[in-house]
Amino acid sequence: MKKIDLNCDMGEAFGNYPMPNDAELMDYISSANIACGFHAGDAAVMQQTVALAIQKGVAIGAHPGLPDLQGFGRREMKISPQEAYQLTLYQIGALHAFVKAAGAHLNHIKAHGALYNMAAKDAALAKAIVQAVYDFDPKLILYALSGSEMITEAKNMGLATASEVFADRSYQDNGSLTPRTEPGALITDEEAALKQVVGFALKQEVQSISGKTIAVDAETICIHGDGAHAVAFAKRIAEKLKSEGILVKAPQNEK
Repeated sequence: MKKIDLNCDMGEAFGNYPMPNDAELMDYISSANIACGFHAGDAAVMQQTVALAIQKGVAIGAHPGLPDLQGFGRREMKISPQEAYQLTLYQIGALHAFVKAAGAHLNHIKAHGALYNMAAKDAALAKAIVQAVYDFDPKLILYALSGSEMITEAKNMGLATASEVFADRSYQDNGSLTPRTEPGALITDEEAALKQVVGFALKQEVQSISGKTIAVDAETICIHGDGAHAVAFAKRIAEKLKSEGILVKAPQNEK
């Protein structure tokens, strides 16, 4: 039976500013990437989101980002590889404290926003982030953009990986994501997005924005949880995968 992971960024509320979809979304995903306080989240939200993931049987991952609450971690910052290592390790440790206290285990790590995108192209930053993950626990799985420097560096270091693709983002002919600043970057037609998801899961391929069929490693599909119709869309994706005989399941490190 074919299987694929559905992941979603979670725990991105902060103080009195809620993210109302988390509890419902957890019914349709297999992996939760929980913010660790730098770009979003706080101690209370982290504890609550970990408890929710345990209740729903969803794999728990740390979601470290740049220290930019106002910009939600989506603005690039000029940081050194050493700083990337430090902020990644710091945030993993913070989330792990709540995971351990709850009697659960940390399954994976996925960088957030600008940090994710920077490290996808910058080998030095990628290596630093991978090193932080490996030094914390070499049994963790790194979720990262399919075909990115992060995947390459993780494999070089012997860290397990899950190549990530996106349900609602379009792709260029070279397999990269269409930049958000360009037209057509976001797929707003749900039927088109569902077709893309099935292509990832069944054929390991995607239609580029120009209509070209390109091969892609697809092990985990990211769905966004902050849209107005996020829960309904997540439900449709989960149901569509089930109808195609595809099992939605988080990756496990076999080592």
